[in-house]
Amino acid sequence: MKKYFLGLFMLCLLWSCSEDESDEYQNIPISFEVPSNFPDLAYNLENNPLTEKGFELGKKLFYDGRLASDGIVSCGFCHIQENAFTHHGHTFSHGVGEAIGTRNTPPIQNLAFQTAYMWDGATTHLDLQAIIPFTSPIEMNGNFSDAIAMMESDPSYQKLYKQAFADGKINSENMLKALGQFMVMVTSSNSKFDKFRRNESGGTFTQDESEGYALFNQKCASCHATDLFTDNSFRNNGLSINPSINDIGRYKVTELDEDKYKFKVPSLRNIEKTAPYMHDGRFFTLEAVLNHYSSGVTNSPTLDPILNNSGTLGIPLTATEKAKLIAFLKTLTDNQYLTDRRFAEY
Repeated sequence: MKKYFLGLFMLCLLWSCSEDESDEYQNIPISFEVPSNFPDLAYNLENNPLTEKGFELGKKLFYDGRLASDGIVSCGFCHIQENAFTHHGHTFSHGVGEAIGTRNTPPIQNLAFQTAYMWDGATTHLDLQAIIPFTSPIEMNGNFSDAIAMMESDPSYQKLYKQAFADGKINSENMLKALGQFMVMVTSSNSKFDKFRRNESGGTFTQDESEGYALFNQKCASCHATDLFTDNSFRNNGLSINPSINDIGRYKVTELDEDKYKFKVPSLRNIEKTAPYMHDGRFFTLEAVLNHYSSGVTNSPTLDPILNNSGTLGIPLTATEKAKLIAFLKTLTDNQYLTDRRFAEY
C-alpha cells in the first residue's frame, strides 16, 4: 500500500512539473508552404514567426466576444468560416448594439499574400488590420486597456501569452501579432481550380468550366489577376452612387480626387459562398454582378478605363457567356478551407 501511495505521489509530482513547464514559452514552429500556383508571400514571417501557441492564441482572440464592448461581437461574429469568413446574407456588417456599418464584410482568405487591407486600403500591414474593426464604434467598439485588463485576469490567456511569446507579456503588440499569425494561416488553396492548375486529381474541368475560364482570362483577369484573383489595386467599377451613404472609397484614405469611388479589387475565391457582393453588398447573385458589368456600368470621372471602350461602357457578355463564367467561378470554392477544423471556433 505504501508503494502504491508513493507511486501515486510521484505521478502527481511529474504531472505538476509537466504543467509548470507547459506555462513556459513554447517555440514550436508552424511550417507555412506557399502553394505552387501562388505568387510570393507578401507578409514577412521573420518579423512574426508562426508558432503553434501563437496561432492558438490568435484563434482564441478571433472568436472571443469579450474583446468587444458588449461582450458579444467577436471577429468571428461577422467572419463566419462556412461562408468563407464573410457575413453571408448581410448587406452591411453588424456591430455592437445592433449598429450597422456602411460596407459589406470582406472575406479574409490569403491576406498574407496581399499588401493593403479593407475596402479602401486603410492599412497596409496585416498585424495592424485588426485595430480598425476592434476599435470601430460601429463594429467591436473595443479598447486595448479594457481588453488587456480582461486577459490579465483570465488564467487561460495568462498561460497562452507565456506559451506564445518569449516575453510572455499580455499587451497590444502581442495581441495583434497573435491575430496576425492566425490570419496568415487562413489560406484557401485547394479548390477545384487549384487542383486544375497543379495538375492534381479532382482538377478536371467540364466543358462549361473550361470555356468559362477562357472567357475569364479574356474579360476579367486584368483586375482579378494571378491565382489570388486580385491585383491588389483600387478601382471604380462603375457602380451608381448610393446617395444614402455616398461612400467615396479610397478617397477617405488618400484625399486625392482621382481616388474617389475607388475600392479594392476583391479576390474571387470562394465567391459562390460570399453573397452579397460589392463593397456595399448591393448584388445578391453572381448573375446580378455580371449583369452590372455587361449593362449597368455608370460613367464618372474616375471610372476605370477598362470599362469605357470609346464611350461604350462595360464588358460585353451574352447570356451563354455569363452562364459559363459562373460555372468557372464555382470552381474557386474550396470546401477543405470552409470546413478546416484548424480555423473553427471549437
